[in-house]
Amino acid sequence: MQLLRRRTAGEAIFDFFNNIFMLVICFVTLYPVWYVLVNSFNEGADAMRGGIYWWPRLFSLDSYQAVFANSGIMTAMGVTVAKTLIGTIVHVFFTAMIAYAYSRRELIGRKMYMLIGTITLFFGGGLIPTYLLIRDLGLLDSFWVYIIPAMFSFFDLIIFMAFFRELPDALEEAAKIDGANDFSIFCRIVLPVSMPVVATISLFHGVYQWNDYFTGMIYINNTDLQPIQTYLYRVVAQSSSNQMMSAAPGIVAQSVTSQSIKLATMVITTLPIVLVYPFLQKYFVKGLMIGSVKG
Repeated sequence: MQLLRRRTAGEAIFDFFNNIFMLVICFVTLYPVWYVLVNSFNEGADAMRGGIYWWPRLFSLDSYQAVFANSGIMTAMGVTVAKTLIGTIVHVFFTAMIAYAYSRRELIGRKMYMLIGTITLFFGGGLIPTYLLIRDLGLLDSFWVYIIPAMFSFFDLIIFMAFFRELPDALEEAAKIDGANDFSIFCRIVLPVSMPVVATISLFHGVYQWNDYFTGMIYINNTDLQPIQTYLYRVVAQSSSNQMMSAAPGIVAQSVTSQSIKLATMVITTLPIVLVYPFLQKYFVKGLMIGSVKG
């Protein structure tokens, strides 16, 4: 009994310190986000004095007004939304279609295709050969540079395959008896019953498309085709807000600084994907578990 009491007390102590540790981790993770949010709603000139940690000292929307008044940022936001929606739809459909073919046991050369695809997970051509390929394909300064190179991912294919292999063969057999071909079976039967994995891959690729700044920085020179993340990168790199402030003449220049512009832009670019993520998180967790347990 004495040994049992010691163990129970030890577990209680462990749980106490474990909870404290988790609270510290949560605070360290979330406070930088809160700090950026609070300072973005503070008057820019006043925020330069520092000392703002929990609440805005002088609440102001001037920085956000300057951001939304700038036509360049709104154009970049439109490009980001368009490439995220189109890129995610194309990527999910194209990758799922190839994964469905890979999941068929009667596919000739399936093992060889899998070996070739697996090699691409560990080795790539590099930046210079990729740039030359994009140039030769005529995708430089083109919106389709965001879509075509990202149409397929072998990692996502593996996740799709693991899900498709768990579908009962009776579904396809019944459809073939009714005269459906492989493409009709894929579009009308396989995809509708695969919404968990479709939502998971959509979340994966949607977050990638939304956060991708490198593609616009390397392959796009036309400012009208740059996404918001590339625009934000250049704002942060150049540390200049003169164009934004001049685009919003109703704002007192002293109330907006380059730092407040950066913070407001970061909040605007991060907020949409943060709002979407909680609704898809259950599919995200389920997608990670696909194929991990065999019955």
